[in-house]
Amino acid sequence: MTQRRRRETGRRYEGLAADYFRQHSFEILEQNWQASHKEIDLIVRKGDLIIFVEVKSSSTPGFGHPAEWVDKRKMSNLSEAARRYLVENEISGCDVRFDVVTFTNGVLEHYPNAFEADE
Repeated sequence: MTQRRRRETGRRYEGLAADYFRQHSFEILEQNWQASHKEIDLIVRKGDLIIFVEVKSSSTPGFGHPAEWVDKRKMSNLSEAARRYLVENEISGCDVRFDVVTFTNGVLEHYPNAFEADE
């Protein structure tokens, strides 16, 4: 799969994940928010809870489950980007959570509180 096609597929699944959160009464704050070379796929909010969401997809089981691809380095990058987002948007006093949403052969799985932020 070409890089362009991979990006298009990723954007499509990120859109489906955003729809999922909207259906569960979350407000979509950002999609594909960039902090330098780090990106957060979705940032959603419900009340005092802000969730930073990583979206992964796979059409083949040959490389393991997509949730396994969120490794320590990715978690660290997401934590750093999330801190930056909160500071730049002057957000404080909210609960923060990191979720992973995966699509395997088009089937959505949501992993709430998939990991803790790096300190």
